[in-house]
Amino acid sequence: MPKCTDATIELGRLGRRVIEANFEGGDISTDGGVLLLRRVDERIGLSRAAAAVLSDPRDPTRITHSLRDLLAQRIYGLCCGYEDLNDHDTLRDDLLMQTAVGRVDALASSPTLSRLESRATRAQAVALHGVLVDQFIASHQTPPEELVLDIDASDVPLHGTQECSEFHAYYDHHCYLPLYVFCGQAMLACVLRRSRIDGAKNAAALIKLLVTRLRQAWPEARIIVRGDSGFCRQRLLRWCERSGVSYIIGLARNARLEATVQYAEAMLADEYERTGIKQRLIDEFAYAADSWDIERRVITRLEHGAQGNNPRFVVTNLAGDAIQLYERLYCARGEAENRIKEAQLDLFGTRASCHRFAANQLRLLLAALAYTLMHRLRSIALKGSELERATAATIRVRLLKIGAAVVRNTRRVRVLLASHHPLRELFALAAARLLALSP
Repeated sequence: MPKCTDATIELGRLGRRVIEANFEGGDISTDGGVLLLRRVDERIGLSRAAAAVLSDPRDPTRITHSLRDLLAQRIYGLCCGYEDLNDHDTLRDDLLMQTAVGRVDALASSPTLSRLESRATRAQAVALHGVLVDQFIASHQTPPEELVLDIDASDVPLHGTQECSEFHAYYDHHCYLPLYVFCGQAMLACVLRRSRIDGAKNAAALIKLLVTRLRQAWPEARIIVRGDSGFCRQRLLRWCERSGVSYIIGLARNARLEATVQYAEAMLADEYERTGIKQRLIDEFAYAADSWDIERRVITRLEHGAQGNNPRFVVTNLAGDAIQLYERLYCARGEAENRIKEAQLDLFGTRASCHRFAANQLRLLLAALAYTLMHRLRSIALKGSELERATAATIRVRLLKIGAAVVRNTRRVRVLLASHHPLRELFALAAARLLALSP
């Protein structure tokens, strides 16, 4: 490919004026907002905590870039939209990215970052999951009364010869099947799994580990596990009941369930025929599947409209009004799906292009750390602003991607942000809030 970035680029005319461009602007960065990420990271100690739990097999006398610097460089890059390691061959000389990481010389190259991923181990994945949970606990100034853990799975498409690559009939491609757990908007776990498995595999063990750690911090907190019908497994239900954990989980329809509600569905069908208005009913009954040793409470939501019957079933050990439990608690689990999309699409949690399975797990966790950093930026610095509920991609475009000239000498680093940036007041407010927050 010819190198033409130093040549003049013609971009048309403006009246009598010729429009020309080149890449000779010097020390100008497109990521002025990366300094906000640095401030958040300093306050919550994310990259330091991640580096502290990882082992570094390199010879200490020959290390140029510390493990913390490598992690910070990669996490900041993901937040700013640089999903590929190759991008860092150029970014390593960006003065603003160097400042954010905490260096005044070149950052790590893509081969150095690649070696970090290539030596990933299962033990490192376990340790980084501990960092995610510890960050969640540290984000609360007072013990919460209730925690709702949303568990869900998604796919990570594969396009090569990665380890454990398998075809998944539902998604219709080769993929991994990671298991996610969220509490509100905070990510607590993202466990990479092969795809030719039961979607609920490892769910009970993962919930047990998370609940144990959360109860160490908050022994009085009420914990509720929430998920769709793919996670309605006897092992998970029994463990929750033995451990004093509440659950509200979808229940796949079957002939026995449909027979139980057939008279109610017939009533709704008659009423729809009479009025032409879509009919809806929420009710409950006791039910035991053949594999269950006890009857459990099942809440059903029945609908009848132009497309016929549309029943839904939920099993729970919670007390209370069935309508409130279904509409306000169970239906809210869909928010976790939005958070998964944010982590996978906005922060590149699907970039599983390494050959080794453990390396792809590390990539998924790096995306999770980037998600945590963006979530804390949103909750700490942007609370009450127009970006309070914005996705990571929107925050990146509107607040991080700011043109900035950088002047660095022996005494200071001056960052000259674009004068006409639309959110300059919000940027200043976010910086002030982060400055006031103690590390």
